[in-house]
Amino acid sequence: MSDWLEHSVQVEVDVPIELAWGLWSDLEQMPRWMKWIESVKVLPDKPDLSRWKLATGGLEFSWLSRIVNIQTHQLIQWESVDGLPNRGAIRFYDRGPSGSIVKLSVAYRVPGILKLMDDLFLGRVVESTIEADLERFRTYALADKANRTATSAGTTDN
Repeated sequence: MSDWLEHSVQVEVDVPIELAWGLWSDLEQMPRWMKWIESVKVLPDKPDLSRWKLATGGLEFSWLSRIVNIQTHQLIQWESVDGLPNRGAIRFYDRGPSGSIVKLSVAYRVPGILKLMDDLFLGRVVESTIEADLERFRTYALADKANRTATSAGTTDN
């Protein structure tokens, strides 16, 4: 029996796929919309590696993550190489003029300190959190789109 839990959540965002991709591919910005992620630092000498720190409810976890597959405007896939065991992918689907669909799939090994919790309860907590994260991403992306539109409109008025 594996101690891994998996979740997939998606959101439709009324922004071009290039913008959705650009925001997600800037890993260090993720704490802006991901509630439990305290920090992400891309290693300057190895841009495919990043150090993550998760903090919630007095618990802290960290890990080093490696991007294992990247397809521009389509997919960013990762796996941890030390620390909290996890892996996943963020997928992007172009909806043409109506925007993009962003789908986050995450799998993680339940940390020993949390094994006393019921997996179903833990899974619901994590899934509701990543659903809220994607809703925050939608809000963040729409605000970014509005800022870009306002900025480009301001530059054409000059």
